[in-house]
Amino acid sequence: MNRSWLLAYGLILTALAGYIDALGFIRLGGLYTSFMSGNTTQLSVALGHRDFAHAVLPALLIFAFFLGATLGGGLSVVTAPRWAMPVVLAFEALTVLGALSIGLTTPDLGLASLFMALAMGAQNAVLVQVQGFRAGTTFVTGALFSFGQKVALALSRRGPRYGWVGDGAVWLALLAGAATGTVVYDRIGLVALVVPATITATLSIGAAVVIARRPEPVQASP
Repeated sequence: MNRSWLLAYGLILTALAGYIDALGFIRLGGLYTSFMSGNTTQLSVALGHRDFAHAVLPALLIFAFFLGATLGGGLSVVTAPRWAMPVVLAFEALTVLGALSIGLTTPDLGLASLFMALAMGAQNAVLVQVQGFRAGTTFVTGALFSFGQKVALALSRRGPRYGWVGDGAVWLALLAGAATGTVVYDRIGLVALVVPATITATLSIGAAVVIARRPEPVQASP
């Protein structure tokens, strides 16, 4: 896939991460499905207060995210490189659908949020580096820092005038996705997960179609 496709996919995935994280934040009362720095802080505070009951959920979310990253990374390793993106995206879509199904059938157990964290961990296996900035990530602290750094370079004329645009777009994508997720969740509840599941599945199919139409690179003979 060329740079434009990768950039578009990356920004959409970042927006979806914000969307899902907003749902998790509202549903969990201040915990996250993709922002593990926040969950780690919550876990540390609970442990510091010896409030072990409140340490369980952030610990489970961190583990689910880690497991998702491991599974997504494993899929990308065992799959042919050109097919890694659609395969991992398909896994993410199925995981989000699993979160929806479990959330609707057992809403009081909170298992849906663990599946959401699992999906977000897997998404990071399809991160793309697009000429100096990272798109598709489920967290944007690094992008926000890079955004500010590149603005400083542009203002001082020591860097490209518009070198900050990519990182700024990544941050705005997460912001827009989270705002959209909040609005949709307030209206239809956990059914809002249909949106990211559908979009992720569509991205997976779209990537597969684009890849299938391109001839497979010929391996150089030894």
